[in-house]
Amino acid sequence: MLEVRNLSAWYGAAQALFDVTLQVGQGELVVLEGLNGAGKSTLLQSIIGLGPRVTGRVLFQGQAIAAWPVHQRARLGLGFVPEDRRLFAELTVRENLLVAARTPVSPVRGGVQRSAAQQLDQVFALFPVLQTMQKRRALEMSGGEQQMLSIARTLMTAPTMMLLDEPCEGIAPVLVESIVDALLQLKSQGMSFLIAEQNALLAAHADRVITLVAGQTGAHLTP
Repeated sequence: MLEVRNLSAWYGAAQALFDVTLQVGQGELVVLEGLNGAGKSTLLQSIIGLGPRVTGRVLFQGQAIAAWPVHQRARLGLGFVPEDRRLFAELTVRENLLVAARTPVSPVRGGVQRSAAQQLDQVFALFPVLQTMQKRRALEMSGGEQQMLSIARTLMTAPTMMLLDEPCEGIAPVLVESIVDALLQLKSQGMSFLIAEQNALLAAHADRVITLVAGQTGAHLTP
């Protein structure tokens, strides 16, 4: 589903990634591990088309997308949950979700597009706590609740694969378990994931764990 070949990235004159190559297949969950500064966030941003200047190839759904703008990659079915969440703080939970639903969505399996109401039903089934706080503003939520909302908002664009940057960092353990359970449920439905994460709970469920060291891929491990 996703193939990265010899990807290098630069911020100005500083090189951050060096010939990174990896694959994520349909329905796979692949975890990226590495110390802070190893290049995990840079890799995810390079795949979705944010930030650094890159060389190399990024193929998704069989199409070369390295030159595509971010919105075009999203239309093809690639979703991104950034580390800083980037929620609309003054908007309610429901408003944050519907803002994403108004953007063009990619076809789901069978070529059928789901309505905003159906997308809301899906995310509320995954994160019931969000359904109970639909009128709450994002700025009034805890960090874990905001992370759930950020994931749910990305799901409103109907992705077939999601890139997540440290989804469990700094979150209460009970909410980490809820997030991991939701991701595993989506995986069981055929969604693919590439997740930068240090939490061992996600790595324990991964199809592969890839270690980044100083912008280069190290070991590829199967738990």
